[in-house]
Amino acid sequence: MPLTFRKSFRILPGVRLNLNRRSWSVTTGGRHGPKRTTSSTGRRTTSMDLPGPFGWRRTTRRRSG
Repeated sequence: MPLTFRKSFRILPGVRLNLNRRSWSVTTGGRHGPKRTTSSTGRRTTSMDLPGPFGWRRTTRRRSG
């Protein structure tokens, strides 16, 4: 079984710093609206919980070059 590292810190109300072995990300919002996550690798994700078992997520990547 591979070893993994993941840690999340609450910096301010509604703001989290997420760390893993290769990158970090900052997450804002999410309590009663969309949650936005920006990663050090260039990935940006916006997600939102919808009523029932539904959810919505959109991910974009920064283009290199």
